[in-house]
Amino acid sequence: MRDVSADSTRVSPAQEPRGAAPRGPVRRLAAPVGVLAGAVAAFAYVGAVDPNEPGHYPACPLLRYTGVYCPGCGGLRSAHAVVHGDLAAAFQANAVAVAGYAVFAVVWAVWVVRAARGRPATLDPHPAWLWSAGAALLVFTVVRNLPFGGWLHP
Repeated sequence: MRDVSADSTRVSPAQEPRGAAPRGPVRRLAAPVGVLAGAVAAFAYVGAVDPNEPGHYPACPLLRYTGVYCPGCGGLRSAHAVVHGDLAAAFQANAVAVAGYAVFAVVWAVWVVRAARGRPATLDPHPAWLWSAGAALLVFTVVRNLPFGGWLHP
């Protein structure tokens, strides 16, 4: 005979895998908190070890061997500036990285809210969004390497 009281504590069959035990809020939030801890640790390290001083981080191989700025060039300097509250310097070092930090913050916040409510954290962007993001990244990379795009150099 089935225990009906045990089934009433479940959130819903759509929110939990079949046969899984109910997960408490602490366990549901473990992954988002772990990802946040990793991001905070990375930003703390970059904030403490200045990428503007040579010898602390490896050079970008694309820039070193071809002289072409990749979309990530200046990302560490941008993170360092964000940690120190200098958003103007962060945008000057790598505007796309700053936008990426903001997107990460929004996606992480949505993940936390969904996890706290016991809903699955699904990220299923429309292909048009992905193509648009890729095109914007490509345009940023090309423009920063053209003579008139010198203001985008890190």
